[in-house]
Amino acid sequence: MDEQTSEPLATAHLEWDKRWSAAEAEPPSRWLEPEPFVCDSLPLLQARGWSRVLDLGCGLGRHANFFARQGFSCVGIDASESGLAYARRQAAAAGLAIDYQVGPFYAVPAPDASFELVIAWNVIYHGDGDLVQRTIDEIRRLLVPGGLFVGSLLSKRNTRYGRGREVRPDTFVVDDAEGDEVHPHFYCTGGQVLGLHHGFEVLELRDREQAPGAWHWEFRFERTAEPPPPG
Repeated sequence: MDEQTSEPLATAHLEWDKRWSAAEAEPPSRWLEPEPFVCDSLPLLQARGWSRVLDLGCGLGRHANFFARQGFSCVGIDASESGLAYARRQAAAAGLAIDYQVGPFYAVPAPDASFELVIAWNVIYHGDGDLVQRTIDEIRRLLVPGGLFVGSLLSKRNTRYGRGREVRPDTFVVDDAEGDEVHPHFYCTGGQVLGLHHGFEVLELRDREQAPGAWHWEFRFERTAEPPPPG
């Protein structure tokens, strides 16, 4: 399948943009507090003397904020203008210099090897398997050899797997959903997770229930120095 045909499936940011725009009070803490699994990368980054972080699909900036507070140079990219507006206000109030940019998660306007850590937490499954693969390949391009990719994908153990219309293999839309499930979501097995990450070594991989029934693959991978195998 032509990778370009998958781009129209990456529409979940429209739901999040609407949600952040409509918020009249402070967002729930779960969208503001960094994930401990993501934060656990800090000692390894410090030990290697690294400083450049990309928060891909950064939302309200919780992970970019965390690493910027630790002295890292951070870029945050998201397709939601209202989410970025909130993130910029939070950074300004905290005196943090974070480069927030609007854009899709699957095409980042940055040179090769621009970052030593890329975070994509609960982000890149908003599309189909082809778009996930394209995004992972893009993340590898953006990382230095040995750089870290910390992210998550939806597990087929998730209770929402198989609900609604299957618009692409393992990709479902729930037309009557109240949340972002009205937009395409891709689900996978552990074997599929490994198969998608050509050119990466596994440091950690787990299937965790983030909320009741909401199983996600959570992982920390290291970019290999040699190129991935062809095909």
